[in-house]
Amino acid sequence: MNSTFPTITMSELKSNPAAALAQAADYPLQVVSRGKSSGYLIGKQLFEQLLDHLENQADQRDVKQAVKRGELSKASNFEDFAQGLGL
Repeated sequence: MNSTFPTITMSELKSNPAAALAQAADYPLQVVSRGKSSGYLIGKQLFEQLLDHLENQADQRDVKQAVKRGELSKASNFEDFAQGLGL
């Protein structure tokens, strides 16, 4: 098993979930079961940051596509433009 993430066994996770969450607060923690990766644990703040990043990426993609389609020039104001993007 090659991983750059810190690991925790399923048994360790079950015996002390609070410690595992604390360890995963700022960096993903790989959960291992029977020597194989079974998932990743991340803290609430890191999860929210990842969601924000993904939403920003999607918004940027939507704006670029709208500009390519010429929708920017069709909107009479920013609210109309944002509504056209579903924002």
